[in-house]
Amino acid sequence: MIPAKEKNCAGGLDKMAGTLGANTPPEAVWVKVSAALRGELGEGAFNSYVAPSAVRDGASGLCLVTPTAYARDWVRRNAQRRLADLWRQHDPACRRLDVKSRAEYEAEVPASVQPAVTPPVTPQPTAEVIDLAQRAAERPIRAAGLQDRMTFDSFVAGPGNSFAHAMAQQVANWVDGHFNPVFFHGPYGYGKTHLLNAIAWEAQRQRPDAKVIYLTAERFLSTFVRSLREHSVLAFKEELRGADLLLIDDVHFIGGKTSSQEELFHTLTALVEEGRQVVLSADRPPSALTEVEARLRSHLGAGLVCAVEPADKALRLGIVERKLQLLAERQGVALPARPEVVQFLADRVPGSIRELEGAVNTLAAGAGPRLAQLSIEDAQALLHPNLKGGVERRITVDEIQKVTADHFGLKQADLLSERRTRAVARPRQIAMHICKQLTTRSYPDIGRRFGGRDHTTVLHAVKKIDELIAADEQIARDVDALMRRLRG
Repeated sequence: MIPAKEKNCAGGLDKMAGTLGANTPPEAVWVKVSAALRGELGEGAFNSYVAPSAVRDGASGLCLVTPTAYARDWVRRNAQRRLADLWRQHDPACRRLDVKSRAEYEAEVPASVQPAVTPPVTPQPTAEVIDLAQRAAERPIRAAGLQDRMTFDSFVAGPGNSFAHAMAQQVANWVDGHFNPVFFHGPYGYGKTHLLNAIAWEAQRQRPDAKVIYLTAERFLSTFVRSLREHSVLAFKEELRGADLLLIDDVHFIGGKTSSQEELFHTLTALVEEGRQVVLSADRPPSALTEVEARLRSHLGAGLVCAVEPADKALRLGIVERKLQLLAERQGVALPARPEVVQFLADRVPGSIRELEGAVNTLAAGAGPRLAQLSIEDAQALLHPNLKGGVERRITVDEIQKVTADHFGLKQADLLSERRTRAVARPRQIAMHICKQLTTRSYPDIGRRFGGRDHTTVLHAVKKIDELIAADEQIARDVDALMRRLRG
């Protein structure tokens, strides 16, 4: 009696008679099998997991060698049974095909006897694809969006960013043993982009031969979409996965973009598994990126997560002094501005570090050679538009809590308590919502200031009040009254 497996193989052999012979090389079989898999799995899954793989002659027979252990597990979980069926149908010799990662294969078979039976199943690159890859390889690092002024020399460290600054320097100096990936998060305008730029510049200086790629998330998205449109996804993948150091800024913008998240996930996985460094930034920690798929969030937070907090008064003062010094050096003049004007800038210009630097630029441009003689009154006149929002921007969480509690006839302690009755919970949500509107505090920071609550509680409160403002007139009136009262 012929075993069932042999019957199937014999049936497949009969079906293939006149097409493939018993001595058919594995690469001919793989061409047919992969074509069938491409149609059944779809282009996205096939290109991510099967196309980068290759059929090789292993120690115990033929095996499909995947580039990573993750790809091996995916194939085994989602396609191995169908792969085996197709292989039996198309292989007249009825050879068994195993699935192994590249590391497993190389551990079993010495390098001297690793003949590639077939190359990865990928289409031959067209002239258009080759041209894209060449342009990417020839493009200098600064063309990706790096800014000359954003280096470690111009970065001012303080209590809110000292840890992030130290970790950034470790990455830039290619220190062994640092975490991977490194993820910086914090409000807009407080130094995340500066740190990523500084890492890229210093890393390239330390190792000129290394491939350093810096991208904004917007550039990642647009380049990926263009590669899909131009049928040059292979060149896009090879460009990113060939990086020794990949930096992606404002990664939260990728939320909701399914195919782009998928590509970032596989790129991140491949680079980390190969020991290449990845650095990312966002306006929130990975766990708060609710619009990003859970498995990608998990990978983003699997290395080291560094907060970049809003600057305190001392740091703002140091930033103004450093900015003025750099401007003076570029203009070839003595250090300008009186100490009282420097103090005025640090105290009275509201908003982020980026806005503070913008105010210094405005003052220097407006004053010209008179900058060293400017009084506080002169500076105030030149920066009048920049100072209008100062009161609103400098409102504190403590003040918001007190005003909100008073408005609803509560005590401030009620908003910080564990009480969940509607009479307390709704004002607490309103106060959290206003904190996000009128301060630069992050979700985790606001949560800590409301009795140690989790950032997801604050995020839910902000979204809930946004919905209620549109649907509930009383809530809308309450929020409006509180905002006007706090703004004075």
